[in-house]
Amino acid sequence: MAPPLIQLTDIRLTFGGRNLLDGADLSVSPGERICLVGRNGSGKSTLLKVAAGQVEADAGTRFVQPGMRIGVLAQEPDFSAYPTTLAFAAADLPPDEGDHAARFLLEALGLTGQEPTAGLSGGEARRAALARVLAPQPDVLLLDEPTNHLDLPAIEWLEQELLGRQAALVLISHDRRFLERLSRATIWLDRGTTRRIERGFGHFEAWRDQVLAEEEAAQHKLGRKIADEEHWLRYGVTARRKRNVRRLENLHTLRREKRDHVRATGSAQIVAAEEDKGGKLVIEAEALAKHYGERVIVRDFSIRILRGDRIGLVGPNGAGKTTLLSLMTGTLEPDSGQIRFGAGLAIASLEQRRDSLDPETSLADALTGGGTDTLVINGQPKNVIGYMKDFLFPPEKARTPLKVLSGGERARLMLARALARPSNLLVLDEPTNDLDLETLDVLQEMLDAYAGTVLLISHDRDFLDRIVDRVIVPEGNGKWRVYAGGYSDMLTQRGAEIVLDKPRGAKAESPESDRPASSPAVSARKKLTFQQLNQLESLPSAMEKLRVVIGKLQVRLDDPELYARDRKTFDETMALLEKAHAELGKMEERWLELEILREEAAAG
Repeated sequence: MAPPLIQLTDIRLTFGGRNLLDGADLSVSPGERICLVGRNGSGKSTLLKVAAGQVEADAGTRFVQPGMRIGVLAQEPDFSAYPTTLAFAAADLPPDEGDHAARFLLEALGLTGQEPTAGLSGGEARRAALARVLAPQPDVLLLDEPTNHLDLPAIEWLEQELLGRQAALVLISHDRRFLERLSRATIWLDRGTTRRIERGFGHFEAWRDQVLAEEEAAQHKLGRKIADEEHWLRYGVTARRKRNVRRLENLHTLRREKRDHVRATGSAQIVAAEEDKGGKLVIEAEALAKHYGERVIVRDFSIRILRGDRIGLVGPNGAGKTTLLSLMTGTLEPDSGQIRFGAGLAIASLEQRRDSLDPETSLADALTGGGTDTLVINGQPKNVIGYMKDFLFPPEKARTPLKVLSGGERARLMLARALARPSNLLVLDEPTNDLDLETLDVLQEMLDAYAGTVLLISHDRDFLDRIVDRVIVPEGNGKWRVYAGGYSDMLTQRGAEIVLDKPRGAKAESPESDRPASSPAVSARKKLTFQQLNQLESLPSAMEKLRVVIGKLQVRLDDPELYARDRKTFDETMALLEKAHAELGKMEERWLELEILREEAAAG
C-alpha cells in the first residue's frame, strides 16, 4: 500500500476554552476520496487547516510527503491583493507556465477573468476560488464547502471535473448528493475525535446511528454496573480489607469514566409557528411578466398554488429565481399579468442574505427584536434561552454579537427568526446553505409536518427530491416551466440538464440577488478537460488488457471438472470474473461518455 500523502496523528487543539480537537487523526493516500463530516462547530474546517499547515495544533504530529502540492479551498478566500478574477485564479501557477490553466477553468465556470474582485457575488467568488485551487493540478485537494453559492449547473460541472482528476480529495460539504457521488471513504469528526469507515457517504448515516446506539447501550450498562458496585459497598458481606479497597477504587474509576463521557450533541428542535390555515387557494398567477432594461426575466408565467403544496425553484444563478419568487409572493410588482392571493395568507420568509442584521446585535436581541427576553411561538410565550436551545445555541451565547457567529450558526439564527413568525406560507431562499446534515434532516421533518404551503429556492438536489412536489425551471428567454415531482423527476421529464442560454458576462439591471452568469454546463461542453482527454486515450488499452484477463478466467471455468475437484478455486474464479466484467462495463460506459463529449466538442 502506498504511503500516505498527508498523515495527522493524535491532533489536539483547544479553542475558546474547550477541546475542539481531542485526538483526531487524518490519513490521505494517493487517489483517495474522503468526505469529512460532523456537526457545525465540531472542528472540520480547523482539522482541514491543520492538514494544510495553516493552523498549528497544540499537540500531535503532521506529516506531509516532501514536494507534494496541496490545493486548499477556504470558505472565505481573501481577494484583496488581486484586481481581477484572472489575477486571483492564476496566483499559484508557476511563472513559466503562464495562466492558460486558470483561463480555461474560469471560462468553464462561466467567468471571463476580467471581473473586478471588489464586486464579486458569492457565486462568482466561489467559482474564482475553485479555478485557483484546481489550476495548479495539486496532488491533494482539501475542499471546504465547495458547492456553497454555486448553482446546479456549476455543481454538476464540478462533480465531473473532480471525478476526472487523479488527485486525492478531502471534502467537507452539506450537499448529500455531492458527497455520495464523490466519496469512497468517510471520516466522522465527533466530540473532538475521528472515526473512519472505508465506504462512501451513502453508508455513513446508518453506520453513525449504529455507533451512537451502541454507545448509549454501553453508557446504560456502565450505569448499571456502578449501581451494582454501590449496592455491594453498602450492603455486601464484609470481605478482606484489601479487596474492599480495590473494589472502591474500581467504583471511583467507573464514576470518573461516566462523568468524563461527552454525550453526542442533540438535534435541533425546529418547529414553525403556524397561523390559521386560511383558504384552499394560496396563490393564482396569470401571465406574469417582468423585465429589466432589454432583459426579459419572466414572460407569460401562470401557476395555481393550493394549500399544502411544496414548490421548488431551480436554475442557474442569474436566471431570475428570486425575481420570480418575489412576483409570486407580491413583494415585487409585475410589468403585466395578474396575481390573486387566498384569504388569510400569512407569509414568513427566510432571506438569502445572512448579513442583513447589524453585526453588533446580540443573538438574543436578533431573535426577540430587543427590549424583551420572550417570544411568542404558536400563541405561547417562550423564553429566548429556551428557543435558542431548540436551535442548538447554548445559553452562554445569548449576548454574543452576531459578527463572531460561524456560517452555520448564522444560518440557524436566520431560520429561527423566520420560523418564529406565525405563517401558513413559508418562503425559503436557499435554506440549506451552511446547515449541517443533522440539522437538514430536522428541517426536512419540520417541512413535512408543516400544515401550510412551502415555496423554496435551492441548489441542493437531495433536499429538493425529499421536499417538493413541483419544480419550476427556466427554459430561457424569460420562459419558466412547471414540472411535477422533485428534482430527479424533473430531469427525467425534461431529458436534459438545466442550462441558461445567454451571452456570458451580460449584466442585468435587476436589483435582485440573481445576477446573470453563463452556465458552466454550456462552456464546459466546448472542449474536454486534460484529465478527460487522458482517460479517452488510455481507456482502450486498459479495456483490452481486462478482456485478456476475462478470457483467461473463462478458460479456467470452462474445465467441466473444476467445480467437483476444487470448489474453492471455482468460487474464487467466478467472483474474479464477475468483478472483471463489472469493471469492464464501467470502462466501456466511461469511454462512450467521453467519446460523445469529444464528438459534441468537435461539432461545436
